[in-house]
Amino acid sequence: MEALFSTQGLNPLQSFRRWRETLVGRGVPLEQARLDDGPFAATLEAARVGPLLLTRVAHGAMRSEATRGLIQRNGKDGTVVVIFKLAGVSMRSQDDRSSVQRRGDIVVIDHRPAAHESSTGSQSLFLELPRERLESALGSARLYTAMTMGSDVASTALTVKFFHDLVGLRARLDPDSAARMASVGVDLIVASIAERLAQEIPRPLHGTVVVQRAKAHVDAHLGDPTLDPPQLAAAVGVSLRRLQELFHERGQHISDWIWQRRLERATKRLADPACAHLPIGTLAFDCGFASQAHFSRRFKERHGSTPREYRHAALGSTP
Repeated sequence: MEALFSTQGLNPLQSFRRWRETLVGRGVPLEQARLDDGPFAATLEAARVGPLLLTRVAHGAMRSEATRGLIQRNGKDGTVVVIFKLAGVSMRSQDDRSSVQRRGDIVVIDHRPAAHESSTGSQSLFLELPRERLESALGSARLYTAMTMGSDVASTALTVKFFHDLVGLRARLDPDSAARMASVGVDLIVASIAERLAQEIPRPLHGTVVVQRAKAHVDAHLGDPTLDPPQLAAAVGVSLRRLQELFHERGQHISDWIWQRRLERATKRLADPACAHLPIGTLAFDCGFASQAHFSRRFKERHGSTPREYRHAALGSTP
């Protein structure tokens, strides 16, 4: 990763002040205070994988607080932060919920007032994501902010390992592969949160959580052409009839949702310059369509133009 800041070589009496100045300069909306009197050490590193910016932070024991005024000046209402705990122990509080994170855990923090305390030797990996990306599958971020996704849960362990390997192998990925792997990583995060929500939410909200888990599973498996309502029901552990009832209560049909998400992903890729070299048939298969003809028919029904026409218009090219 690219080194952005280190206290190494600094005067120990100035290291914490320089650390805070660095964060302010990078638009991080935090007030910070030390929790011990020993020498303060910190490092800040970053790496980009496709559209994702991953920031690794290591620092001594301290307390951080995001206040309403600092957040308003920061101007990031449209994003949330996913945090992978790499070392040490942290406690985070937001939305009347407090939780502890240890190595291998994941937690989500929104850009709203929050507090954080960390031990000496704390190290975390930060990833900022569009709020809509999580909320479209999982519902309001308030349902899962400051909720620890523990390393003892299989989906969390898989997600942490995936991002660890992704950071290590990023230099070997071409731009298209990096974008694809980044998308897979975000799908894994969504699946981890959905599984944790299923353990947390009271029984009266169970139906909502089942639908959220189902939608998260769909997003994580859009490229599987065999994904259908029966397979989805089995994946989230309910009968097909029950899952149909839950979707109908929300004015939706399972099959319609699957095809809607496939079309949305395909539409996004058609307008993405990084995917301009992909044949439309390949793009269609990657989004779970059985054939290019099937994709073209559904796409035209939704958008009123063919995929090729849409791509030309979106990219400003000529047929």
